[in-house]
Amino acid sequence: MSAAFRGRKHYTSQNVLAAVDFDMRFTYVLVGWEGSAHDASILADSLSRPDGLQIPDGKFYLGDAGYACRPGILPPFRKTRYHLNEFSAKHRPLNARELFNLRHSSLRVTIERAFAALKNRFKVLDQKPFHTFDTQVKLVLACCILHNWILGWGEDEFFEEVVTFDEVETGHGVDACDNDVWKMKRQEWADAMWEARGNTTI
Repeated sequence: MSAAFRGRKHYTSQNVLAAVDFDMRFTYVLVGWEGSAHDASILADSLSRPDGLQIPDGKFYLGDAGYACRPGILPPFRKTRYHLNEFSAKHRPLNARELFNLRHSSLRVTIERAFAALKNRFKVLDQKPFHTFDTQVKLVLACCILHNWILGWGEDEFFEEVVTFDEVETGHGVDACDNDVWKMKRQEWADAMWEARGNTTI
């Protein structure tokens, strides 16, 4: 049982699925999955729950490359430059997919900053767990709730700039799960960004 909770970082952990708005507040949190669980499995579980993640028609969440491109979830192009620190004035996007990924990354950094602030404030989240598992689950939820409450009172000194993300495993056949219609939409949006690149700032 404990082996299932050892993720790719080789220590015991639980996998947390979270949605964050652009004010860096947690709008949805699902905890309790073992650390080795693939993101796609956790998302499927969340979407199947009556109280799970709700994605309004016509809207979507930005996801990392561990998720399939599907209705309501928009990941970056895989096997394409992505991290903010891979781009600069001398290393601008060379094509539509790189530009799309740069803009995707510049938006998705919000969730990385939210988690960084959460862990910086609540050090218990980054320590080796000694509570029962049920308590660990409740701790994560409680910390997210407190995080949101604190943000309601103004600026937060725990936020920091983030230019790289944790590495994401993109195996497990995630490419095969891509939705063709949404892949086409993503490419159309990328092409439109590329065509309009001279009229907008990156």
